[in-house]
Amino acid sequence: MTWGQTFHTAWSAVRTHVMRSSLTVLGILIGIAAVILTVGLGLGSQQDVSAQINALGSNLLIVTPGSATTGGIRGGFGSGASLTRSDADALASSVNAPDIVGVAAQKSTSLEIDNGDTNWTTTVYGTTASWLSVRNRTLASGTFLTDQDDTGRAAVVVLGSDTATELFGTTNVVGQSVTISNVQFQVIGVLASAGSASGTSLDDMAIVPLSTAAQTLIGGSSQSSVNQIYVEAASTGQLSAAYQEAQQTLLNLHGITSTSNADFSIASQQSLVSTATSVSRTLTVLLTGVAAISLLVGGIGVMNIMLVSVTERTREIGLRKALGAPPWAIRRQFLAEASILGLTGGVLGAALGILGTRILPSLTSSTFVVSGVAVGASIVVAVGIGLVFGVYPATRAARLAPIDALRSE
Repeated sequence: MTWGQTFHTAWSAVRTHVMRSSLTVLGILIGIAAVILTVGLGLGSQQDVSAQINALGSNLLIVTPGSATTGGIRGGFGSGASLTRSDADALASSVNAPDIVGVAAQKSTSLEIDNGDTNWTTTVYGTTASWLSVRNRTLASGTFLTDQDDTGRAAVVVLGSDTATELFGTTNVVGQSVTISNVQFQVIGVLASAGSASGTSLDDMAIVPLSTAAQTLIGGSSQSSVNQIYVEAASTGQLSAAYQEAQQTLLNLHGITSTSNADFSIASQQSLVSTATSVSRTLTVLLTGVAAISLLVGGIGVMNIMLVSVTERTREIGLRKALGAPPWAIRRQFLAEASILGLTGGVLGAALGILGTRILPSLTSSTFVVSGVAVGASIVVAVGIGLVFGVYPATRAARLAPIDALRSE
């Protein structure tokens, strides 16, 4: 018997019991679809996390101060006042850090902003003109801060799109005035929407010149201190070099000889992306393992159906063996039937999974990415399941003695 004849006979046997075959295929179909959707969700989550982190700025390093101790109680990282504008100016020097192309110091606090009887509490950032390019942001309207605004402590502000909408009901607010800490500020620009990152809106903010924030809005004894310094490397390939240059420059400025005693910390976007991606990948593997249980159940279903088929077709097997069919032909016959069931379930499950990745994003806030590797591997696994779980029934059929088979009722 040729392979063509074998598969033709196997297909005829599968079609003879449509309902039973359909239920068997359904078990594999559900498992394959679940695996594709799970992998798609995991890849989509990784994509979203990477996009959100990269939205903070390209080739970015974030320098934060160390902890502060007040009354014997140590604060967390970033609570100290160890970073200053002088540190930012030193990092911006091409002599100290040739691989750094942009530096933006930032001082922030939460304040109420008023527009007549309307008020809104948001984070007010004091920064410099380089912030826009370093943070990879764009303007929807108006202009951004200039060096002259910083030098002259100008009472000007750039609003995030959400903040502008909350205060004015529109983003067309350039030229309007708002009040912050009893000081009137003129709105000179509105940032383009950037969405959110790590659950925090990137469009709810107000940006003023750093000198204005330090001396007019925030004040305090450490007016020269900053909360963060954003450092932009010349390219992704130079990020490591920029990290080393920033670290060494700050250690020298602060008179620190050992990195273990540093009163600041530097985080890179790449490390954040790697960490978040690792978490998403672990979760994807876990969920895929759970979905794979469905495949195991489907495989057991294939074996059960094939065992029932062997029992029902005992006389047929006996007759074929009496007519000279060798054991390998009988074994191949049942393995072909099992592989057809597996292949059918795999193809239909893959189709259902791909369809799900198209429909579910519109019903949920999650992103699904179709993985060609996952689809191909799932179909191969489905056929493999049919073969693996069909071996025992096929072997059992091949071992039936012709005389015993012909005697069966």
